[in-house]
Amino acid sequence: MSLDYEKILADYERAKEVYKDFGVDTDEVLNKMKRISISLHCWQGDDVTGFEEATKGMGGGGILATGNYFGRARNGDELRSDLEFAMSLIPGKHRVNLHAIYAETDGKKVDRDELSIDHFEKWLKWAKEKDIGLDFNPTFFAHPKAQSGYTLSSTDEGVRKFWVKHGIKSREIASQIGKELKKTCINNIWIPDGSKDFTAKRYEHRKILKESLDEIFAASVDKTYLVDSVESKLFGIGSEAFVVGSHEFYMGYVFTSKHDIAICFDLGHFHPTESVADKISSVLAFSKKVLLHLSRGMRWDSDHVVVLNDEVLSVSQEVKRADAFDRVFFALDFFDASINRITAWVTGARAALKSILYALLEPTHLLNEAENEGDFGKRLALLEEFKTLPFGAVWNKFCYESNVPVGSSWLEKVKEYEDKVLKSRI
Repeated sequence: MSLDYEKILADYERAKEVYKDFGVDTDEVLNKMKRISISLHCWQGDDVTGFEEATKGMGGGGILATGNYFGRARNGDELRSDLEFAMSLIPGKHRVNLHAIYAETDGKKVDRDELSIDHFEKWLKWAKEKDIGLDFNPTFFAHPKAQSGYTLSSTDEGVRKFWVKHGIKSREIASQIGKELKKTCINNIWIPDGSKDFTAKRYEHRKILKESLDEIFAASVDKTYLVDSVESKLFGIGSEAFVVGSHEFYMGYVFTSKHDIAICFDLGHFHPTESVADKISSVLAFSKKVLLHLSRGMRWDSDHVVVLNDEVLSVSQEVKRADAFDRVFFALDFFDASINRITAWVTGARAALKSILYALLEPTHLLNEAENEGDFGKRLALLEEFKTLPFGAVWNKFCYESNVPVGSSWLEKVKEYEDKVLKSRI
């Protein structure tokens, strides 16, 4: 369903007056939304396959994209085309997040410890043309040297050194991406290391991981546009009993490191009843930056498409209430091969942006006043009243001003793209 401009504007003007009664300037909020970007993960477009011929189809590391919907991107040109189309349906200006396995080596075998910025030239050229930023991730899975289940924490010195070198090369690439684009590039380290069953050597593996990270971050790179981050996980497929890079491990590492590292919270990497939102203010009290990977955990799986649920809303509300949008980076991280992959991208991105807009529209000052007065009943009542404020009308205005489809009309464009482009890949 699409809406005409007159209805969008009329609905917005009514919503503007409602929010004004609560002391919120919706025009100012829309201006803030234009300055907020999220990082779209390239791996949704090809089911985390990447472009390495030598390791194509190799699984591992708890990475599993289920489903076989047609139209998966098979190369860099197709993936960039799909990303570009998806971004045309998402309001605002956003970034793209790359994994190292998306290097383009012109058919030459280049192992991950030998990658350089040259292998991402096509991504750089495309990003410059679109005036968007790129983020980066070393890839510590789907490789013969990751088959044991351990990479940076491996007791095999040869394996460990290989992955340390890959980590260093990735930081160098991310640093150069940032300098080339003159935009911040986040280099996020996540490793799948762990054990399917009980291990007696937890301390040994974590001690090795600390040493490996120390080597990676000690390497001299230009950090003018580089932000380093590390990401924890509770468990994964094949690491149900033990994950080396736990939340506690990385919290300790980040807070004691001299290298200015951000911590990454993935919403699907914690216990189902654990609140990531509650962690944000705790970390911001000690750390300058936080990276958020927005995902949707469901039972054992951590990587469902983001929807506008309570968890995503509470995360955005916490960032807003801490006045920390300049310190918190938003990125997506999910992979669903059972549905149209562009539909997944757009649904997740729009849901994430809706949560941010909803949070920015919240009359937080009224909650603070009630708390300061000790009137907690009023605070509770206000929180309930805020739930029915006309947020949707402001969202529609944001989409219209961003020149992207309003309402569900974007689905018609995805169907056209599917018929013209994706079906040709069958």
